[in-house]
This record gives sequence, C-alpha cells and structure tokens, in this order.
Amino acid sequence: MNRDESATAQPMRRVGLIDQAAERFREEVVSGRWPIGERIPTEPTLVSMFGIGRNTVREALQSLVHAGLLRREQGRGTFVISASELTGTLERQLGGGTRRHYLELRLALDSAAASLAARNRSDADVDQLRELRDRRRASWSTEDPKRRASADLALHHGIVAATHNPLYVTLYSNMLDVFAEHMRDEESDDPEVAHRHHHDLIEAIADGDADQATAAVAAIFTPFVESAT
Repeated sequence: MNRDESATAQPMRRVGLIDQAAERFREEVVSGRWPIGERIPTEPTLVSMFGIGRNTVREALQSLVHAGLLRREQGRGTFVISASELTGTLERQLGGGTRRHYLELRLALDSAAASLAARNRSDADVDQLRELRDRRRASWSTEDPKRRASADLALHHGIVAATHNPLYVTLYSNMLDVFAEHMRDEESDDPEVAHRHHHDLIEAIADGDADQATAAVAAIFTPFVESAT
C-alpha cells in the first residue's frame, strides 16, 4: 500500500480512545490513504501504528463497518467499501426499490441537474461535458458493459458537477454506487438514438437552454421507465 504510515502513527490520549481511534481510521478512508477496494492494515499492524490495544482497534473498526465504510471478509481481512457514510446509509435505505423506482429517481434527479447545469455551467464545464460525451460514445465500440455504464455515469455526474451546487454534487456522488448496483442493464435498443439524445443534452446545456436540457433527459430515461416493472 502506497501511503506514509508515519503520518498517522502518533500516540492517542486515553479519554474516549475508541472514538478517537474510529475518527483516525475514518480519516484514513476519507483522505484516500486507505483507498476504496483495498484491504486495510491488519489489526496487529494498527496496534503498532497507533499505539493502542487490540480490543480498541477491533471496536473502532467495527464502528466503521456499521457506518458502511468498511467490510470484513472472513479469511481475507477488512476492506474499504466507501469513503462516505452517506453512501452506506443510502444503499441501506434505497435497497428495496424496484427497477422502475430507481429509473424514476434517476429521471427526477438528472432532470433537475440538467436544468441547473444549463443555468450555471461555465465554458470549462462545457468543454469537459463534450469530452465526457465523446468518451461515452467511444465506450460503445467495446463489448464491455461495465465500461459503458461507467462512461455513462461519468457523463451524468459531470452534468451534476456543472450545476455548481455542492449539496447536489454530494448527494448525487453518494448515490452513484446505488445506481451502478441496480441499473446495470440500462442500454438503449438503438445506441445511435441514445447517442443523439446525449448529444442534444450536452448542447442544450452549452446553449443555456434549461427546457431543452430537461427534455433531452426525459427522452433518455422515459422509454426505460415506461418499460420497467
């Protein structure tokens, strides 16, 4: 693991030791020093690094498991699964929806984002969105559905970023894992039609036309919503 372990290996006070340890471990996750998808150091290593007891380490880690940041895997160790407690909360709260529910939610969120982006986008945002749109289209030259889904979500996330509303960005960013998990098969039967709708969406945002941007989002998602159960 590429990280400066000495930066966090400072002794802790005894008062509220478990809470302090949990907060220090949370900082490791949020800062990216413990990257998503990677295994964190073992309990003995953490004991040595932070100068605290093994039971304290175990309880502090367990609190982050409950918060949805870490996951224990029997025989393998403890892995980072999220850098935000909000993501885990959303996944638990939204885990029981149907395909139609997720599509309706995407339609609502992306429609509002497109409208705001059309009003607030900068010239740099437009350049970035056009690049992301081109990457999305290029991903269809492969037979990799994960790459396609990733490119599609990156474009829609870029639209949200162009709203310049930090609350919207935080909410949407934390919902991306939920969308990726429950909307893996959302591909148009006619990719060229979908590409055209995404082209129209980005150009409407570039033109500052909120109504046309919203209409383009509806054109993208409504067919999926109407066919969902």
